[in-house]
Amino acid sequence: MIDLSTSYLGLPLSNPLVVSASPLSEDVARIQEMADTEAAAVVLQSLFEEQLTTELKAPVPGSSGDTAGASVAGALFPNLTGYNAGPKGYLEHIRKAKAAVNIPVIASLNATSPGSWVRYAREIEDAGADALELNIYHIPTSPEVTGSTLEQMYCDLVSLIKAKVHIPVAVKLSPYFTSLPNMASRLDQAGADGLVLFNRFYQPDFDVYSRDITPTLELSTSQELRLRLHWVATLSGHLRADLAVTGGVHTVFDALKALLAGARVVMMTSALMQHGIGYLGRVREDLARWLTDNGCESVRQIQGQMNRRSVADPAVFERVNYMQVVTSHKPRPEG
Repeated sequence: MIDLSTSYLGLPLSNPLVVSASPLSEDVARIQEMADTEAAAVVLQSLFEEQLTTELKAPVPGSSGDTAGASVAGALFPNLTGYNAGPKGYLEHIRKAKAAVNIPVIASLNATSPGSWVRYAREIEDAGADALELNIYHIPTSPEVTGSTLEQMYCDLVSLIKAKVHIPVAVKLSPYFTSLPNMASRLDQAGADGLVLFNRFYQPDFDVYSRDITPTLELSTSQELRLRLHWVATLSGHLRADLAVTGGVHTVFDALKALLAGARVVMMTSALMQHGIGYLGRVREDLARWLTDNGCESVRQIQGQMNRRSVADPAVFERVNYMQVVTSHKPRPEG
């Protein structure tokens, strides 16, 4: 019997396949279907910081507290009325999900900065969430904001959240830091129990006729996995925090690559939105079959086998790999 069990954020899991935050988790019946398909855990769709600050009647993010600034900034934000049923409805959704399934339910907060909304994390814990995923999505636009300022803001936010709750906290990051290993280490020291790599950078498009910005969301593909593999393999073995891969996990081979790089769990959404929730069961079966066919007894046996600790000099390895890739391509002969 193959042992697919693993652990993530201190939570024992039956296997490494987790459903990441998406509209799929808005419905309790779907969450039940995920559990029936043997999803190891589910991350609920994010609640936005802006929903909380509005309810608390705090200044709108981006304003300086003045009425004029708030009205301008408020006009830019989408109407979030009813999204996730709002802060109170979100807490009730956590309670219903926990009552319906026996797998861990991980709440998600999408935030940009510390503020009065932070105390809501305690309410999430009280509602029964097994863990909290802090989805920090902040794109700097001012040339006056330094990288060090932004990084310190991330660390301060994690420290504040950790001071409010007893449940584990994971941080979902973007890959766009000058030194991701240093940032990961600082978040680890700030108390993050896990790092989720990576948040997808949603880039809007332009309509050349109306001159409007067009929100564009494209599902991930397996091609996006390589960036995740690179950094998970680099960070694996150097942090206390667990590592999770999200974005680009579509097949059993994607999952295997992430595990070999050092991920504790892999998170899936796009593949389930394309093929249905039942597809998760197929990937799980394929994972067990691959382990059996390759003489492995457990998932833990392969986790981290291909991380950078197996390389004598990671910096040299990076440089050599880059050179090999660049020099490997040969132009096709004409004619």
